[in-house]
Amino acid sequence: MKVYFIGAGPGDPELITVKGKRLIEQADLIVYAGSLVNDALLLNANGERVNSYGLTLEQITELIVNAAKKGRLVVRLHSGDPSLYSAMAEQIRALKSYDIDYEIVPGVSSVFAAAAAIGRQLTSETLVITRPAGKTLSHDQLAELSKLRPTMAIFLGADKIDDIMHRVQYDAATPVSVIYHASWSDQVVIRGTVADICTKSRNAGITRSAIILIGEEHALEGDRRSYLYSPKT
Repeated sequence: MKVYFIGAGPGDPELITVKGKRLIEQADLIVYAGSLVNDALLLNANGERVNSYGLTLEQITELIVNAAKKGRLVVRLHSGDPSLYSAMAEQIRALKSYDIDYEIVPGVSSVFAAAAAIGRQLTSETLVITRPAGKTLSHDQLAELSKLRPTMAIFLGADKIDDIMHRVQYDAATPVSVIYHASWSDQVVIRGTVADICTKSRNAGITRSAIILIGEEHALEGDRRSYLYSPKT
């Protein structure tokens, strides 16, 4: 008995691993993360498909465990990469209590699709991936982490962008990008600074499903030569 936790990628149905695509097509049961997963990924799926939106952990576990015990190939399809903000850990704990094995198939995270959308590398030294406090996180470290002036990639913060920009310790002119639905057909990119990105994002109506990138590095135009490709002395 084994359950596969698969990263569906950021949205573009071509941005999924070969292994992930194969398992989706072979699966007897696919429990997928609702509208966070592009429907096009399921077009060639022959198995039963269940939208997990609105289901409790217990309901999802029951579906997966019952299918796995019957020898069915089960896929739990998460958006992006399942190791980032997917609640995969609590599902794995439940499977372990039933002695059901699992395997994680990585996916392309939306943070990398966001970087691709703005045509930039994210870091030459430090990248911090984080999120603001909310229903499932009582306290965050946005202010403390931003004092180090890394490139920051902030998940789940589009609806809290005013508070985020007020608290982060960057200069007002520091570049910020907000990328809605990175790699989807309706992708939107908003560029600005710590000082004005809130107004720009609000005017664009972006309140969810967006990555916020803050920092100098992600805005560089390639004016610094890489040591790797420099003449050796």
